[in-house]
Amino acid sequence: MSATAHPIAPPRSRFSHRVAAILQERLGEAGWVRLSVGALTMATLVLYLWGLDRNGWANTYYAAAVQAGTQSWKAFFFGSLDAANYITVDKPPASLWLMELSARIFGLSSWSMLAPEAIAGALTVLILFFAVRRAFGPVAGLVAAAAMAFTPVAVLMFRYNNPDALLTLLLVGSAWAMVRALDGGRTRWLLLCAGLVGLAFNTKDLQAYIVLPALVLTYFLFGPRRFGARILQLLAAGAVLVVSTGWWLVIVDAIPAAYRPYIGGSTDNSVVNLVLGYNGLGRIFGQGGPSGAPSGAVVGGGAGFGGATGLLRLFSTEIGGQIAWLIPLAVVSVGVGLWVHRSLPRADLARAGYVLWGLWFVTHFVVFSFASGIFHPYYTVALAPGVAALVGAGVVDMWKLSGRSPLGSVILAAALAGTGWWGAQLLARTPTFLPWLGPLELAVAIVAAAAIVAASWPALRRWLPDPVPAAAVAVGVVAVMLGPAAYSVATVGRSSSGAIPSAGPAVAAAPGLRNGFTGQPPVRLGSTASGGAGGPQVRAGGVGGALGSDVIAYLEQHQGEATWLVAVQSANEAASIELATGRPVMAMGGFSGTDPAMTVDKLAQLVLSGKLRYVVISGGGPGGGSSSAVQQWVIANGTAVTVGSTTIYDLAPSTI
Repeated sequence: MSATAHPIAPPRSRFSHRVAAILQERLGEAGWVRLSVGALTMATLVLYLWGLDRNGWANTYYAAAVQAGTQSWKAFFFGSLDAANYITVDKPPASLWLMELSARIFGLSSWSMLAPEAIAGALTVLILFFAVRRAFGPVAGLVAAAAMAFTPVAVLMFRYNNPDALLTLLLVGSAWAMVRALDGGRTRWLLLCAGLVGLAFNTKDLQAYIVLPALVLTYFLFGPRRFGARILQLLAAGAVLVVSTGWWLVIVDAIPAAYRPYIGGSTDNSVVNLVLGYNGLGRIFGQGGPSGAPSGAVVGGGAGFGGATGLLRLFSTEIGGQIAWLIPLAVVSVGVGLWVHRSLPRADLARAGYVLWGLWFVTHFVVFSFASGIFHPYYTVALAPGVAALVGAGVVDMWKLSGRSPLGSVILAAALAGTGWWGAQLLARTPTFLPWLGPLELAVAIVAAAAIVAASWPALRRWLPDPVPAAAVAVGVVAVMLGPAAYSVATVGRSSSGAIPSAGPAVAAAPGLRNGFTGQPPVRLGSTASGGAGGPQVRAGGVGGALGSDVIAYLEQHQGEATWLVAVQSANEAASIELATGRPVMAMGGFSGTDPAMTVDKLAQLVLSGKLRYVVISGGGPGGGSSSAVQQWVIANGTAVTVGSTTIYDLAPSTI
């Protein structure tokens, strides 16, 4: 069904007729749309690429894996942390593949690694425009695309090397394919939708499936085909989803463990365990720490970096400035939109669109609000498309409604004024950052709201120039986007690095942290939490910091024929050494140092075969406490060598 068949029409005036005539004459009927979306997409790309290299390696954990993938095709396929393929990262490798291909073509650098993420961001904005336009019209699509482009957490993650950038692109692509399926009932679009969700699964495991209720229920309820045909179509899409989801998992788990790297983040060296545990139910229901780590090893979950669980979590100090700017307007939009389209035929595309994006918003909001496992504020980038789409659709429908009813004007005015007030509250949390912007946003939003209400009353309307109603809405929309746009520009203007980046301006740190991360409690880990401009970097599992240059020089000089330069406890420590030397480094305990990947027998075999000679031990030990069997074996069989303040254990085969 065409998006043009709406139950209400926008208010018209001589001015709007003249503008429409000029645009149509000079640009053609759709020319202004192409010009606008093209300009917005290019502006987004420039914003996301601007000063990109100031983020350096961003998250060194993934940067080291990208480096490994440029050195070894085996590491490329498995998503290994090191080119010698000891252990993988704790996510599927799809996002790494994109960056690794770029680095293989252009050479490994910050730019070659991060530019694909920025391009993915611009494509996300463009595809969201097409998805919203098809259901709600071009103006709604442009508003939605702009809202997405200037969401602070989106700006952050589309300039970063975490999997969330590709995840968001693929999920928005799946929503666009679903809208196409709803518009014509063609099975091929459903199959594409399912295939994209499967690719998203191979980017970040079960987080990709949060959109499934929205996709499946929307087509089941509003698909244009008959009931039986819709069921068959959904079954076919389900088959594609299974294949596109499971192909990599099945291949990897079918390969004997001796011929592949250990699956990082798992407790039994299987992808299935990683998917269902650490990257699955463990995120929702909580666990002691990565891979069953003790409860003292908190890595950004629960009431730590993600704030306390509950309905207000996404509005908290930790998360509000990342994603929550337009949530009030989105909530009003979905309510008004469903009411406006309530009496239309079952397969009405606009009503289906509200259900699709409304369910997208609700499912992500609920999961992110109540997940008691590991949760970081930047995960909320997956919520941004739902918020943006609802805002775009809702603003247009409320504007149309205001032309027919004073109540519609009041609702639109209240939504804009309330959202402006909320934006001012968020800006007040960073009082040293543009202190005048919050009052300005609120004042402009209130003035725009007053003009919208005034223009709806006949007694006042005749005294107002023709452009006032449309201009008031436009000014109101711009006003509520001032805050997130300012945070977005601030994000681009500074460096972001570490495991837990944050969008927005760098401000004074909370107790227990350093270098500009707001509203967070101290970090409880076995070692240190250092913050770059983008927030705290977590070195878990007892890592006492990266090795000094003197230690690295000693290891390079004495490595000999060994495959790995050195074995250390955690991936975060190993990653910095890999990036500095270009050589494989063994992270015995994976990301946090707690994966049960290393055993005494395995370590002894590596030493006897000459593949590993040097080990550095920090407090915490692989897979548990300082009295672990592996650590005891290293101390008992190695020769302690002190370089600077670091103790290295030399495990020459002759000493075993």
